[in-house]
Amino acid sequence: MIEQETIHIPTRASRVFIGEEFDLKSWDDVQPLFENLQNREINSSEDLKQWFSDRSEIESYLSENFAWRYIRQTCDTANTSLINALQFFITEIQPKLAEYGNVLDKKVVDNPFLSELTEPGFAITLRGMKKAIEIFRDENIPIITEMQTEERRYGAIAGAMTVTLDGEEMTLQKASDRLQSTDRSAREEAWRAISERRYQDHDKLDELLNSLVTLRNNVGRNAGFANYRDYMFAAMGRFDYTPQDCFDFHGSVKKAVVPILNNMAAARKESLQVDALRPWDTKVDPKGLPPLKPFATGEELLNKTIRCFTRLDPFLGDCLKVMKAMNHLDLESRKGKAPGGYNYPLDEIGVPFIFMNATSNLRDMVTLLHEGGHAVHSFVTRDLALNSFKHTPSEVAELASMSMELITMDFWDEFFENENDLKRAKIQHLESIIETLPWVATVDKFQHWMYENPTHTAEERTAAWTRIYEEFTDSIMDWNGLENFKKYLWQRQLHIYEVPFYYIEYGIAQLGAIGVWKNYRQDPAAGLKGYLDALKLGYTATIGEIYQAANVPFDFSEKNITELIRFVSDELDALKK
Repeated sequence: MIEQETIHIPTRASRVFIGEEFDLKSWDDVQPLFENLQNREINSSEDLKQWFSDRSEIESYLSENFAWRYIRQTCDTANTSLINALQFFITEIQPKLAEYGNVLDKKVVDNPFLSELTEPGFAITLRGMKKAIEIFRDENIPIITEMQTEERRYGAIAGAMTVTLDGEEMTLQKASDRLQSTDRSAREEAWRAISERRYQDHDKLDELLNSLVTLRNNVGRNAGFANYRDYMFAAMGRFDYTPQDCFDFHGSVKKAVVPILNNMAAARKESLQVDALRPWDTKVDPKGLPPLKPFATGEELLNKTIRCFTRLDPFLGDCLKVMKAMNHLDLESRKGKAPGGYNYPLDEIGVPFIFMNATSNLRDMVTLLHEGGHAVHSFVTRDLALNSFKHTPSEVAELASMSMELITMDFWDEFFENENDLKRAKIQHLESIIETLPWVATVDKFQHWMYENPTHTAEERTAAWTRIYEEFTDSIMDWNGLENFKKYLWQRQLHIYEVPFYYIEYGIAQLGAIGVWKNYRQDPAAGLKGYLDALKLGYTATIGEIYQAANVPFDFSEKNITELIRFVSDELDALKK
């Protein structure tokens, strides 16, 4: 257990502009504040700085207000009042925020005093504002509102999925633990139950995506883009790389990583001594050992993670201790909870919230380490001057989380007292990294195809998925008789539904994280310092500059990917000796 100690609970900054007692009940409460910003005279650089500060204050409040609505709804997807509270913000507040956001951006982008704002970050914020003005269209506001409403349906559909095994009704996450069973028939039973339950809703999820693709394509075309992909590159502020860079990433992964997948699959088939490697054989220990159990409860998972972080650096452990003291975590899987996991920044208090669906497996342990990396990022940027300085692009946010998975590995003995179990855990995680890059390439290339071909049918989509999936997977797996399940593997990826085009970031950041870990292995103090120096920049520098602060290249080339994967492979070989 964590020793009892006095925890300093952070307080939010004073609400100077909106007032300490401000409470959102309707748009009428907010409108006067935005009218103040819209109509205020700006006659000096100090006036302009104050204007930015006041805008940041109201945006931080609204961001946190929305965050809590989202968090509570994902914690209980069947609660009608929580659904309505989130829907109120989406339909009544966000459309008006979009209108005023565009007006306020226009008010200051050409202000003569901008050149006097030399604090790091304003240039980055300004380029984002200019791009937002460029792509804004009034006619897209109701479409985006409808999109956001539709996107929420995915979590409700997936969150309601359960299966019954051995007389027990359980979430799909909990059922997935049985895929690590040494009993092959038990694995097959669980895999088929999960896959059949997902397949029950495949038509419903197909129809949902059809609706989303149509809405999204309309948004992109309205904004003057050839397709929604090009619109999203602008909307997501991808100033530092292009679709062609994504295609280069796909090609590099195909050449440098996919052959290793084949080797790993062939070795697994041989080790398991099976005639055919089947989808339910991918999670079990290849030597027939029982599944790793790094923790039993959410409380134990959190306490062990805190000790792990503290040994890496006491400040990191303190971040999680604060979150624990504030009840800013919901870790255990249960019926009615949305799938997945996230770290949600809370812009006013600066202490985020971690949500996940832990059962008791290694992947859950790594998930908390991952989300804990995001949480640390929130802590080290909480005192930056403006809200916009804190909100990093995902390529940077995921660098924070994926690096944490790796640089904590020296302290995973907190979870595994047995040396052999510790080695197994590290091997499984490093192998999962090799598997992650092709999966990222698959999902990303699939999304490019969907929005380059927005009038596609559901049948064309499944054909495209199958073709792309087979480019990036091993050739050993036997899907005979399971083809219908294979065609719909993409439906388990919530990003496709809820955050389109947010996935390549995991691949980019995985490369950066391997680089951070490589630096840490060579010099722990310098490696950790580079990591934290990069995180502390928030979004006050370009992605390339942030990666440079961490002493890692921002590079998707086959040469760089090959070198990084070789480093991971060498580490794996050393563990297997």
